[in-house]
Amino acid sequence: MEHYLDNSATTRVLPEAAEEAMRLMVSDFGNPSSLHSMGFQAKKELDSAREAIARRLGALPEEIIFTGGGTEANNLAVLGAARARKRMGRHIVTTKIEHDSVLNACKKLESEGVEVAYLSPGADGNISPDEIERAIRNDTVLVSLMLCNNETGAILPVQAAARAVRRKKAPALLHTDCVQGFCKLDFTVKGLGADLCTVSGHKVHGPKGIGALYVKKGARLLPIVHGGGQERGIRSGTESLPLIGAFAAAVGLAPRTAETLDRIGALRGLLLKGLGEIPGIEVNSPEDGLPYIINLSALGVRAETMLHFLAERGVYVSAGSACGKAKPSHVLEAMGLSRERISSALRVSFSRFSTEEDVFALTEGLRAGLSSLKKKR
Repeated sequence: MEHYLDNSATTRVLPEAAEEAMRLMVSDFGNPSSLHSMGFQAKKELDSAREAIARRLGALPEEIIFTGGGTEANNLAVLGAARARKRMGRHIVTTKIEHDSVLNACKKLESEGVEVAYLSPGADGNISPDEIERAIRNDTVLVSLMLCNNETGAILPVQAAARAVRRKKAPALLHTDCVQGFCKLDFTVKGLGADLCTVSGHKVHGPKGIGALYVKKGARLLPIVHGGGQERGIRSGTESLPLIGAFAAAVGLAPRTAETLDRIGALRGLLLKGLGEIPGIEVNSPEDGLPYIINLSALGVRAETMLHFLAERGVYVSAGSACGKAKPSHVLEAMGLSRERISSALRVSFSRFSTEEDVFALTEGLRAGLSSLKKKR
């Protein structure tokens, strides 16, 4: 039996979402920009999907821009906002624990003469609201702060960042990467105070290769993809209607967050209880983090070694972020954890389909792995 606990890397596509993609590939397959009946029908499907994503975010349909995934949406937000507002200032604020798609976009801006303030987390993996406010200047044009950290589950103070921007009267737009929190936490873009918000299909049981960026009405971005002017001229290219429709179908089937959080919270509690009974396990996630994600260290065994040991038993987890490809975690390094804890760190991530049996299989695997692998060192 397989126990998939790597849902922050990607999720299983819902059958209903896959069926919707197939329908839009073989039936209503017209180009939404075509001026004939099949094009009009495709445009109708596109509008319906846009409304579904907007509704879940508490946004207007015209505020949703479809992209090729979360990475592209983050790049569009960071590069597009900073370049559009460079006459107002050349300073942006972000954190050392953002996803690589934000951090590398910021590095690109630094090569263009933009000054970037990278805020450090505390030992709990979170960012101080006071530090955010101190970092914002009168020439800050963008603040980018993820809602939930993809490695530890820490829930960052996005609302406090929005208030800080207003108090400092900075010309900054607030961008938040909500890829891990979308359909898991109960939020709206208005409630967060966000001007830009990134979401992704394959983290919510939709397909890979599709994401969206919320762009608040009145916020201006410069495009990073140029072409025929689709998506309000912000993201050119023929819209991938099958992926967009499948994304919308998955979002439409997502349950109420409160109900799911209770069940996932119970699984998290069960896992933490089991981990507490295994000598040599350290938990790196904060107590008040997103319950879907738990980062742990199996001390004395390298993460890749333990990962493969667990996989042989049908238990699948990550060695940090899937995008990191086994590089030392920049998130755990920024938290100041020891080299031993970082090198042995694993990320466990639930979905609404996770079970107690998955938890038991993981804890039994970790116990066996520590017993077996430490002896072989």
